[in-house]
Amino acid sequence: MKNFKKALCIVLSVVLCMQFTSLGFAAGETASDYTIVNPYKDVIWEGENAWGAYKGSLHSHTTYSDADYSLEVMVKEHYARDFDFLAVSDHGVTGVDWDKAPYRHPLYFYQPILGNEFKHLTTEEYEAIQNGTYNNRGYGMTPVLGANEFNNLSLTKNHVNGHFLKANEGNAYPGMENEQGYDGALGYIDEHGGLSYINHPGDWLASNDNPAIVNDDYSVSFFGNLILKYDSCLGIEILNERNGTTGYDRVLWDNLLMYTLPYGKNVIAFSNNDTHWPDTINSSYSVFMMEENTSDNIKETMQSGAFFAVTRRLRANTLNEIGPAVEIDCIDSEASHPMFTNIAVDGHSVSVSASDAKTLQWIANGKVIKTVDLSNGGSYTLNLDDIDGAEDFAYIRAELFGDGGLCCSQAFVIDDGSEPLEYQPVTGLPALLTNIFNFIKGTKLWTLFGELAKLF
Repeated sequence: MKNFKKALCIVLSVVLCMQFTSLGFAAGETASDYTIVNPYKDVIWEGENAWGAYKGSLHSHTTYSDADYSLEVMVKEHYARDFDFLAVSDHGVTGVDWDKAPYRHPLYFYQPILGNEFKHLTTEEYEAIQNGTYNNRGYGMTPVLGANEFNNLSLTKNHVNGHFLKANEGNAYPGMENEQGYDGALGYIDEHGGLSYINHPGDWLASNDNPAIVNDDYSVSFFGNLILKYDSCLGIEILNERNGTTGYDRVLWDNLLMYTLPYGKNVIAFSNNDTHWPDTINSSYSVFMMEENTSDNIKETMQSGAFFAVTRRLRANTLNEIGPAVEIDCIDSEASHPMFTNIAVDGHSVSVSASDAKTLQWIANGKVIKTVDLSNGGSYTLNLDDIDGAEDFAYIRAELFGDGGLCCSQAFVIDDGSEPLEYQPVTGLPALLTNIFNFIKGTKLWTLFGELAKLF
């Protein structure tokens, strides 16, 4: 049995790695010139018509799934912590207006036994939170409805966030385990017109125990092929809650960018608090640059990437040397998170200004190419003409470190004018073998035996 399993694993790895394309073998010769694609090109940073920087999380939980606090409490706690928008994405429960009870999943029957309430807002509270009159805050918090964390019965943490689904879509979707579960959930969301991204991939990979797995060809090709297969799959979470199981997902993100960009598909980086308790609400979140804080603009910004990923808790990391050099832990700090206040692209140069930042780090193709001390000033221009090998970059991205945490930009894609490769899924016998193996791994029986094996 062990030899059979080993053989299947080898076959699966070979099949998926057939799709792995390194940057060095991208589509054709490198052009003599290139364009830096700026995901923030439409943002108006200052002046009378300046866009707002809106703080939010698209991944949170209540007692309608496995959290200890009710919908009412969670919404009010986010509001009290200055969140501008929020998606409640309970496991197997598609979010509805906060003054209504969502689908009651039988799996969470135990909540009242533990003394936890199923409670939502009153209509008056809901309206006041949206318009900002609740507790006289002065500005509202926008509900991002139709969110659901899929594969709610999964034991292997192969979770996917779906957004903008109809209220009756996705409720009690059980999903399968491992690879089969990812593909099924993303396919369901795609079929029903939603948007998706892959949640905390390091949790499924168990990268805490084996950090190098995020550099593994199989890991990168598996997630990369899912992102290429489904247009509605926008990317991955690179930061999640206190990053207890996801400390190396930024490295995985770099690898995925190098994998998918030759095919013309960007990988958007998300950051969410995935909160089950109020004390983690300010752990990780995103800052969306928008003209106005509306659900439609949030949806558009998710797709354009005109936002930043922020965390206030991250372990020290030497993998690929992207840092941080020392642990970040400032969830309870009053220090403001570092933030980009202006970004402009001019030819082969990217200029940024920042607030509350001590260090600016530029990364290209998974490596740090420039580190800048911002202690005495918050502006810097990176000219790629001064960087050896820049013509071979697939992307560059920027990170800010400060007393208030880490802030990541989205990727600035380097477009050399080459025709994108056409993604071709594996077919024939290799595809059949992959599907059979993934189906076996996707069963609860396989997973239960695997968990029991770990005990011996």
